[in-house]
Amino acid sequence: MIIGVFDSGIGGRSVLAAIKRLLPDEQYIYYADTAHCPYGNKPLPELRHLVSADVDYLLARGAKLIVVACNTATTQTIDFLRQTYPSVPFVGTEPAVKLACEESAPDAKILVLATEGTARSSRLHALISQHKRPNQTVEVLPCPGLAAAIETGSSSQISAKLSEVLSALKIRSPQGSSGPKLAPDVVVLGCTHYSLPLPKSLIQTAFPKSRLVDGGDGVAREVARLIKTMI
Repeated sequence: MIIGVFDSGIGGRSVLAAIKRLLPDEQYIYYADTAHCPYGNKPLPELRHLVSADVDYLLARGAKLIVVACNTATTQTIDFLRQTYPSVPFVGTEPAVKLACEESAPDAKILVLATEGTARSSRLHALISQHKRPNQTVEVLPCPGLAAAIETGSSSQISAKLSEVLSALKIRSPQGSSGPKLAPDVVVLGCTHYSLPLPKSLIQTAFPKSRLVDGGDGVAREVARLIKTMI
């Protein structure tokens, strides 16, 4: 079976790698819409147009199942895609909030790093409301420009942009604004670009005691489940 995977750029390769580890014998087409990268700052009408073009490209080349390997495209357009292409099985990529909440302590501090589009999406905040336990805190940090820096920048440029983004971070403290800032227990990589080896390593360095999670393995398992229903 041909599985189509798309993202605005190279970030979706992290998802593709997870799928290929689980399903090495399938065929894959990866489409990177680098001309319009990043998707995180696009208005919804433009984003819908772009993802439709991505899907049309993959369908024309024989894809039977399509993976939206972009958190922004998933959180803002997956319902639109399913309505527009009702016969096509789609698997989306969402910030791994469920995993972070379920596999962390009842009072864990969770930080979600995301693009601007994902950070403001109702879907992300619905995930948080659904899975956050009463004593857990979940902070969402928009990271403007980080995906673009990862797409085209050098390691020093990526590091500088990450430092700039994190300088705005205010981890909630139970002792109030005058108390010590507490490092998150878990950092959710809410953009596939952030899960690539270099940025992931830089993020881990910035949060050395935090566990990093992303949605790649969950996407792979869902692809495997859907394929079984299609055979």
